[in-house]
Amino acid sequence: MKRVSLEQELRANAYPGRGIVIGRSEDGTKAVAAYFIMGRSENSRNRVFVEDGEGIRTQAFDPAKLTDPSLIIYAPVRVLGNKTIVTNGDQTDTIYEGMDHQLTFEQSLRSREFEPDAPNYTPRISGILHIEGGRYNYAMSILKSDGGDPASCQRFTFAYENPKAGEGHFIHTYQGDGSPLPSFEGEPTPVSIPNEIGTFTDLLWDSLNEDNKVSLFVRFIDIASGAYETRIVNKNK
Repeated sequence: MKRVSLEQELRANAYPGRGIVIGRSEDGTKAVAAYFIMGRSENSRNRVFVEDGEGIRTQAFDPAKLTDPSLIIYAPVRVLGNKTIVTNGDQTDTIYEGMDHQLTFEQSLRSREFEPDAPNYTPRISGILHIEGGRYNYAMSILKSDGGDPASCQRFTFAYENPKAGEGHFIHTYQGDGSPLPSFEGEPTPVSIPNEIGTFTDLLWDSLNEDNKVSLFVRFIDIASGAYETRIVNKNK
């Protein structure tokens, strides 16, 4: 697939929903992960990202306005040794616990499927970054209904070994706005990744729809040392 502008992809889609970008910095030295959430309802928009150990979790900005925490309060990012897990739901915990018991990323997700939020049946998107001995690879997954049919779950995993410098892949929950919301289709989209975490954070946040964006997480991990830098941006302050 041809690499595209992440900025243009985001600006052309008012509601990609929740999105994951994983890749490698342009100079090849950093593993890169980003995760954003958007919302249309008051409940979905009433959230912030907060740090939680080496990862993050979602939290209600105004607890008094929280109506249903089941699909919006979770840990999007957790770290298991040399692996960083990024997802759009509580399957972060499923992957963490599965891999901690010697299951693979794909095997860990076998017990899960798309979200039970009829009629959208929001896909579960997940990613994992693995750094070991100066080598880096990553994988991405999507679990989605078959054209909105909750009786059928489609499972796709995409693995990237020794990824190219300056390139990443972008996967998100929805093709765009709609009723019901249409699920993401195809392979993760190849996109460019810069060298600076500040540049990348600003590009993502500024490109997301102003009305619908809620929170953004970005992390750059040094492939040689494992040291990392994190940025969190919340619309609610």
